[in-house]
Parts: sequence; structure tokens; C-alpha cells
Amino acid sequence: MHHCVTGAEAIAAVKEFAPEVILMDLGLSDMDGLDVSKSIREFSTVPIIIVSARGDELDRVLGLELGADDYVVKPFSQRELLARIKAVTRRGHEQLPQGSSGASMRVIIDERTHSATLDGTEVVLTAKEFDLLAFLSSEPGVVFRRNDILEHVWDTNWYGTTKTLDAHIASIRKKLGSPDWIQAVRGVGFKFVEVPQ
Repeated sequence: MHHCVTGAEAIAAVKEFAPEVILMDLGLSDMDGLDVSKSIREFSTVPIIIVSARGDELDRVLGLELGADDYVVKPFSQRELLARIKAVTRRGHEQLPQGSSGASMRVIIDERTHSATLDGTEVVLTAKEFDLLAFLSSEPGVVFRRNDILEHVWDTNWYGTTKTLDAHIASIRKKLGSPDWIQAVRGVGFKFVEVPQ
């Protein structure tokens, strides 16, 4: 375990130690934790859990859009935090559904390298975004229910709201350049749809 007191120190530590998970407080002395999370995402897909007293929906959504895999609002129990750490770290070790590699001609998901490309260009995704896209694209056109997505991509004992899912969907759509890749089915969930060039 490595403890950092500034954002700059945290960024340097991620490069040096390659941690399995990061717990990030937003109230750092030199910069906002959201900026630190964004900076780390430029070179690493390490799972990031934001731990903060700032519980407004805007803060939570912004944190997830800037690269965090989860957002825990203080106060919280040790049991909840451990469950969330277990959930975000487990995703990287579990095998994704068969057929997720190369699920479409334009979007290619490579489980071995944990990378995604769109028309041959790499799409930089967080670990959670990759797991979510791989899960949805494993069966193009199939509608996945919100609870099933949360259960598979996050954890069977998910504590949060489905707004976390919405924020990740929005981020993936933005990175793929179109909202059409992941379509919402009102009252049910989401489906991955191949978008023609």
C-alpha cells in the first residue's frame, strides 16, 4: 500500500508502482482529485474509486465521466468499501463472455490486451468502460436489462444507483463518437448496435 498526500505525488506513484486499485480523495492539497483521475486515465486503466464527502449527483457523474470506476460517499462502512474494491479489481481478472472479441466489424474488443479499437484506431477506455462495452457488444442487438448489466459488470451486491451505469454509457458513446452504438430501450436497458460507416 502506498499513501500519497498530493495529486502530483499520486500521478507519479501510479507510473512507478502500477497499483491494482486507487482510492482517491477529491480534497487534495495541490489539485482536485477529479483532475488527478483524469490525468491518470491518460496513461493507465488502473481501477479508481473516488472516496469523497461530496455526494452531489453532479460530482458523482463528473467523477465517473473523468475516469473513475466507482464513487463512494462518506460516511461509509468498511464492509461496503471492501466490497467495492473487490468488485472493481475482480473485473480485470474474470474472463469476458465468449464472442466479445471482434463483436462487430468496426469495433474490435481484444480481451487478451484489454483494448478496444474503432475503425483501427484505439479507443481509450477505463477498465470499467471496457468491461461494459465488451459485455454489451458480446451479443449485438440483444437488450440487456439494467440489473443484469450492473450484476455482471459491477457486482452482484451493487450498492449504488443505476446513474453510475448511465454515466459510463454516456462516456462510452462519447468516445465512440456516436450515441447510436449503445441504444437505450425504455424501461428495460441497453443494447449494442453496429453503426455503419
